[in-house]
Amino acid sequence: MRHVDLVIIGGGCAGMAAAIEAKHQGIDDILILEKNSQLGGILDQCIHNGFGLTEFKEELTGPEYASRFAKQVKELNIPYLLNTYVMEITKEKHVLFASKDEGVEEIEATAIVMATGCYERNAGAIQLAGSRCAGVITAGAAQRYLNIHGYMCGKNIVILGSGDIGLIMARRLTLEGANVICVCELMPYSNGLNRNIAQCLNDYNIPLYLSTTIKEVIGKKRLEKVILTKVDEKLRPIEGSEIELECDTLILSVGLIPYISLLENIDCPISSTKGAIVNEDMETGIPGIFSCGNCLHVHDVVDFVTDEGRSAGLGASKYIKGLSSKGDYIKVIPSDNVSYVVPQNIHKDTSDDVTLKFRVRTPIKNAVIEIVSGDKVIYRMNKIACIPSEMNLIKISNSKLANLENDICVKVNGR
Repeated sequence: MRHVDLVIIGGGCAGMAAAIEAKHQGIDDILILEKNSQLGGILDQCIHNGFGLTEFKEELTGPEYASRFAKQVKELNIPYLLNTYVMEITKEKHVLFASKDEGVEEIEATAIVMATGCYERNAGAIQLAGSRCAGVITAGAAQRYLNIHGYMCGKNIVILGSGDIGLIMARRLTLEGANVICVCELMPYSNGLNRNIAQCLNDYNIPLYLSTTIKEVIGKKRLEKVILTKVDEKLRPIEGSEIELECDTLILSVGLIPYISLLENIDCPISSTKGAIVNEDMETGIPGIFSCGNCLHVHDVVDFVTDEGRSAGLGASKYIKGLSSKGDYIKVIPSDNVSYVVPQNIHKDTSDDVTLKFRVRTPIKNAVIEIVSGDKVIYRMNKIACIPSEMNLIKISNSKLANLENDICVKVNGR
């Protein structure tokens, strides 16, 4: 069986950043496995701009952003296989994959970085009622059809869910001549970034209906109409509030789920994010297996995905060299107003600064963010507002983590 020091599963920006960082750390025996026909992952179909403001201090399109990392991978002579599907990994870090060029192969790795991204929730996942007709499609699929293959998915379109891809597609389809009738959102607040609400809906006079969902889809061969309904504070349909809209397409932008089936199959501990539980090095509960990017938790900014990939590449490099922290953990716990925190564990003997990433459950105005350990407040800041669609990042210096004995709790409350 062939041996490779570091196998990276996924050739998007998280995987490429992990590979580049590992190479810079002196790890030369690396292999990236990518299921698509080119490196770049989902960014290859994101032709809108707005990427790279943090990473490059420039505004780039998705393909431009991804190409900069693909160029580095090639310049550093980091090996990669395209059109490659990973079928299985084991706790012993064996990787079984099928490749168009290599056939079926099993290799043994010293460390594995999981950078497999996420997938979209579809009509079945939200139990969408009504006909099983053509014209109901996820936002990412609509994006791929239009931006990669040049196919319009419809003419008169309703969008369910205010996730960022759905908002961006509302603008994109409008620019291509479609009539985007409205965007409906189940929650009483948007699940997209405020800038996308402004630039993709408000600038094009596309209405956003909050506390609204699709009660039923109606159509024979093709979607003919949808029935909207308002919902109450418990998200239950309000009788008598139904509105019937004629349309030929319903686009679903109703959430993303980390793609972790390979980890689930080896009983890797999973968190409330539906991704793996990790420590400050992005190492999962299985030694030598690391996770980063959207397969760990769903990000809203690709620059943060990239940075997390670097952290995983650095952590994997330390593991390969036998330099990983080995002591006990301090747990990182979200308060009631916080939906999750990453990482969930921090070594007591870590010598690194640690960035905590978290989201609030509901919008909080005049927010106070506190990081506490027992009775000790190790970080505090005020923020005008915290919203669920925007991930918060708080960097805690190693000096503030030193000698902590109690678990860390992330709290966000209104002033």
